[in-house]
Amino acid sequence: MLWCRCVNEADERTQVNPLGNPWGLLASLPLFAGLPRAVIDAATAELEWLSLPGGDLLFEAGAAADAVYFVVSGCLGVFAPDGGLIGRVGAGQCVGEMGLLVARPRAATVRALRDSDLARLPADAFHRVLLNHPEAILRLARLTVERVEETRAHQPGQLAPRTFAILPRDEGVEVDALAPGLVQALGRYGRVELVGGQRAMSHSAQWFHELESRNDFVVYAADPGDTAWTRQCLRQADALLLAARAGVAAGPWPEPEHHPGAWRRAELLLLHEGGFTTGAAAQWRRHLPGVPCHHLRRPEDSARIVRLLTGRAIGLVLSGGGARGFAHLGVIRALREHGLAIDLAGGTSMGGILAAGVAADWSDEELVERFRRCFVDTNPLADFTLPLVSLVAGRKVGQLLRREFGDIDVGDLPLPFFCVSSNLTTGRVAVHREGPLWRWLRASVAIPGVLPPVLHGGEVFVDGGTMNNLPVDVMRAQGRGPVIGVDAGTDRAFTTNVESTEAPAVWNLFRSRRGRQRPNILQILWRAGMVNSAAATQVHRGESDLLLTPQLESLDLLDWRAFQRAIDIGYRDACQRLAGELPADLRAALR
Repeated sequence: MLWCRCVNEADERTQVNPLGNPWGLLASLPLFAGLPRAVIDAATAELEWLSLPGGDLLFEAGAAADAVYFVVSGCLGVFAPDGGLIGRVGAGQCVGEMGLLVARPRAATVRALRDSDLARLPADAFHRVLLNHPEAILRLARLTVERVEETRAHQPGQLAPRTFAILPRDEGVEVDALAPGLVQALGRYGRVELVGGQRAMSHSAQWFHELESRNDFVVYAADPGDTAWTRQCLRQADALLLAARAGVAAGPWPEPEHHPGAWRRAELLLLHEGGFTTGAAAQWRRHLPGVPCHHLRRPEDSARIVRLLTGRAIGLVLSGGGARGFAHLGVIRALREHGLAIDLAGGTSMGGILAAGVAADWSDEELVERFRRCFVDTNPLADFTLPLVSLVAGRKVGQLLRREFGDIDVGDLPLPFFCVSSNLTTGRVAVHREGPLWRWLRASVAIPGVLPPVLHGGEVFVDGGTMNNLPVDVMRAQGRGPVIGVDAGTDRAFTTNVESTEAPAVWNLFRSRRGRQRPNILQILWRAGMVNSAAATQVHRGESDLLLTPQLESLDLLDWRAFQRAIDIGYRDACQRLAGELPADLRAALR
């Protein structure tokens, strides 16, 4: 951090003023605009200047509030205690005034998001110059309220990046071939510029500030390895795109010592050449734990990756619901026909299985063909067993899932995916984003009493619908964009016209009882497993940007033969809903 005392033009000293015109800077800020000249003169005389490299700390949460800072060029990031980015402070804005106003320690941590020039007004000067002027105090209060409202508008870590640095893993990653596709996709949402080292390396922080000010997005193409230009890219970037070839063995990718914490905002781009390389995502996850992975198989994948990076991706969440869940296939077809590209998918139970098909990038025809083969041509619940743990052995379900999805890892799906199960050991919802796909789909559909639980790592997993039948909250927490929730499990499960408090005699079950509607044990166990999550489902329905609820009361939960009827209902109801007014962020996705 470089410091320099700032002087005004009347000062007899000949020191060069790095701010150029500090009086004009203050006079242009909302805090000072319109205040008497004497107030601005007094503040200007007390200013100090500092240069803060990208990534460096300005102050930490809990530190004493000793100054207010004005951003001359560059950009600062405001971080929550857990490290999530919750706000930006750009040129012409100030930060740190809240702590001085209420005389409390810093409430958040502030770092430079890129190389920045700042002006510092110490606390004693702040109080002496400003707090004697009621108009200044009123403006401070307004700025404080605006800052609080802006912070509340974003969940930690969900502020969309504006600048990106592509960091190639090695010389084999052709940045010149990768970058144009990302730049073109970003161009749909604003002005964008691609910058390489030959053009920008010798320029000042002010040059980068002007570059970023005239663009909505900037993409920096870094060098392989630790070079001066790569370090500059790290300091300028809101998000790091770690580009690696999927066909090359994964290995350590050490975080730069000069830029600690950089990997908190990194995302991995796996480049697939000559076909999809399975297993690569799991290998890289061991070296880059917690870093999201995106698969780049063909040029059109760039558009999806850009939507994910900028918070414009459409997330689809599918509920459980047994055979009624086939309505999801009709909904998926309707969404695609209406031009809504699904960028990531997740779900519970049957919805989780169907969402995995979406994440596998199967076409509408392939989705129908594969799931007809699994659930209509054969009954997945036909391997009954002694009811010691469950009515059904579960081998058939597991075999069907492995046949259709193979032995791939969840991370091998082309689109980001999750499914949820209920962990009976911990009593919490389990979210599965890694590990064998078939195993966690099997856990997500393990209806208590019907299918045996999945036992793994000393813990017991059952159907996700037991605790969270519509995991919109899981999708929304990723902060990737609008969420479409499809609830196929809230209609009345079944009814009866029989008055009874006892099970009928065995011999009576085989007598003709035309018109009698008595629920069977599979229906009862299935529905009982979902009832406890009804309250949570209502909350999650409200968290959806677009909620679709196909009318499925006429379909039984276990009527696999109603496959096509369910699809038709889902398609019809979704088309009717999509023909109406859509939320603004989803309308934007259609452009």
